[in-house]
Amino acid sequence: MNNGALALENAYEIFLTGIIIILAVMLLFCFFRACLGPKVADRIVAVNMMGTIVMVMIAVLAVRMKEGYLVDICIIYAMISFLAVIVLTKVYMGVYLEKKQKEKEGEGNGNI
Repeated sequence: MNNGALALENAYEIFLTGIIIILAVMLLFCFFRACLGPKVADRIVAVNMMGTIVMVMIAVLAVRMKEGYLVDICIIYAMISFLAVIVLTKVYMGVYLEKKQKEKEGEGNGNI
């Protein structure tokens, strides 16, 4: 009986380790998209996805290590990641609107 439980626990550990490895590879791909993305919107989405993947990794580590405080860290990280994406979007929208306004003013001066 004890041997079967030990084998199940080992399989569980291997499964969680595999999940962490897959998430790390996905995080690397998102990092490349954030650096190379053709548009700013692609970069913002990649940063948001990176935050989500890191939260899942922390949650999986909390289960694997049997440490409850990591879930609290995960929740705090979720709030910080959300606010970071909101700030990035607001900055991008401000730059975009300023650029549009300058283009509009440039068109007005050209017609006179």
